[in-house]
Amino acid sequence: MAAPQALQLSSLDKIVIGTEENQIREPAADEFDYSQRGQWLRAAVLGANDGLVSVASLMMGVGSVKEDAKAMVIAGFAGLVAGACSMAIGEFVSVCTQRDVEIAQIKREKRQGSSGSGNDEKLPNPVQAALASALAFAVGAVLPLLAAAFVRQQKVRIAVVAVVASVALVVFGVVGALLGGTPVAKSSARVLVGGWMAMGVTFGLTKLIGSGHEMQI
Repeated sequence: MAAPQALQLSSLDKIVIGTEENQIREPAADEFDYSQRGQWLRAAVLGANDGLVSVASLMMGVGSVKEDAKAMVIAGFAGLVAGACSMAIGEFVSVCTQRDVEIAQIKREKRQGSSGSGNDEKLPNPVQAALASALAFAVGAVLPLLAAAFVRQQKVRIAVVAVVASVALVVFGVVGALLGGTPVAKSSARVLVGGWMAMGVTFGLTKLIGSGHEMQI
């Protein structure tokens, strides 16, 4: 009787161990690997924030020394085009470098006899990343342009650009936090304060330099 009982206990132990291993290996239903969103989320959020902050700061700087709305809009549009091209080129070069490193790693693993099947499908796409970054920059940059295009008074126009940019920064912060699974309040506050600092410094320095008696703008 002892041998059958020992056999039954051993079988039960194997079942329990196997069940525990399956529980460890199988992720919970409500868990999600947010790192899978890392590449496109980073390009989209950073691009939109950069476009919004860069163009809003540029327009506020120009608006601090020029009363004409046309000057602000032209400066903002130039910033949109230049910034979108810069973001696209920078993202393309960065992702190409990352792709080259990963391809080299795959080749080393294949030479060592490791299984590298399926890794090619996970390689980053530099063209896709560049287009996403440029598009996100343009979406963020167009908001202050639209806000300033229909306001004639200089002070009111600058205030409208600042308010629209602040609201958009909060929205971008919230969206980025929700998609990335990070604290909403902390993320939004960080994005908002950073945008205020950029706009304030640009406005103040441009006002200081542009209002000098030796310079005629």
